[in-house]
Amino acid sequence: MAPIKKILPSGKKDASFFEQVYAVVALIPFGRVTSYGAIAKFLGTKMSARMVGWALNNAHHLPNVPAHRVVNRNGQLSGKAHFETPNQMQELLELEGITIHNDCIVSFNTIFWDPSKELAIE
Repeated sequence: MAPIKKILPSGKKDASFFEQVYAVVALIPFGRVTSYGAIAKFLGTKMSARMVGWALNNAHHLPNVPAHRVVNRNGQLSGKAHFETPNQMQELLELEGITIHNDCIVSFNTIFWDPSKELAIE
């Protein structure tokens, strides 16, 4: 697999940070979740988890970017306010078989998808 930083959905010479985030999020498998920080770390900018969140706040209209699969480092649905309804993020996750209790993913560590491990380039 080619390095994720080489994915250029815009056709530009270099993908923007937001486009890189969208490319990683598009790879999160159905029924799994990751965190803003894990994406930032994978992209080589581990201190930019908040910037990953900003990118995803602008992604809800993009059909191939499952932003609902990205939560905070504790498994909390911290981005739920940016969906069309307050419950939409939870509903989308539950449709994938993920259990939510008090805005937190139950068994978060079990379904956590770490792009640094899953997309490791050999």
